[in-house]
Amino acid sequence: MYYNENTTVFLDGKWMKASGAMTDVYSQTLHYGSGVFEGIRSYETEDGAMVFKAREHYERLHYSARKMHIKLDYSVEELVELTYELLDRNGLKDAYIRPLVYLGQNMSLQPTEKVHVLLCAWSWDRYLGDGLLRLMTSSYQRPNPKSCHVEAKVTGHYTNSILATTEVKNNGFDEALLLDMNGNVAEGPGANFFFEKDDKLYTAPLGNILAGITRQTVFELAEELGIEVVEKFFTPKDVYGADGAFFTGTAAEVAGIESLDGFDFALPWEESLGAMLSTAYLNRVQKKEYKNFELV
Repeated sequence: MYYNENTTVFLDGKWMKASGAMTDVYSQTLHYGSGVFEGIRSYETEDGAMVFKAREHYERLHYSARKMHIKLDYSVEELVELTYELLDRNGLKDAYIRPLVYLGQNMSLQPTEKVHVLLCAWSWDRYLGDGLLRLMTSSYQRPNPKSCHVEAKVTGHYTNSILATTEVKNNGFDEALLLDMNGNVAEGPGANFFFEKDDKLYTAPLGNILAGITRQTVFELAEELGIEVVEKFFTPKDVYGADGAFFTGTAAEVAGIESLDGFDFALPWEESLGAMLSTAYLNRVQKKEYKNFELV
């Protein structure tokens, strides 16, 4: 699914076949989850393949690495250049790109000097699909921000996401919504969350969530389209009476939500602010003139 015999990856300064890439089974990342990564998308545009907000993603990768005491020697500019070469070598335009910074062998609970850098890419449809999602509030909470750097994109953090998604799917739902330690809505397992009420959008403030780049793009689009966005704490009960809701994330883009815990939202998706922003987002990443998007 992710690679075949012709797929090329970048690993530690070299281009090689994915099937021939190897790692150390004593890697600290493999044993303890101390590594950082990004999820980035490229889109086919009139100007060829364009990586959306590549600089912002790689700046966040550097931030995550610093927080985890990982030395990342490649500059943002070098990583952007390598990403375009990765796409070219694999003949990809619409693609999902995964940079991974992982550690060498170390069984102690301290940083290690050996750092590996992997860049790979593949064709990947929207992570949560094109249909509306039925959410369930997970019994798993987001990690306490005093226990780790929740705003960093760390490999080990995603065990929390796997548990939440698996739980709700086993209960017949499409995806999870996680709360913070105070019982307020935080985010999805791999996406930020917005809900709509009375022509305004609401989303959780930073502190217990990942500072999503797609989230920030929605803030920018909303401002340009005249939509007010309020950052505040709220509970699932506040969401039950919403007019609409959606997830945002690089892999998911802008994904519409039908219900939370069996409570359907009031507006049809196509009449919601989320649908408007979904169209605006796709126009933005494909370099179309989204400002001419007609408001209805």
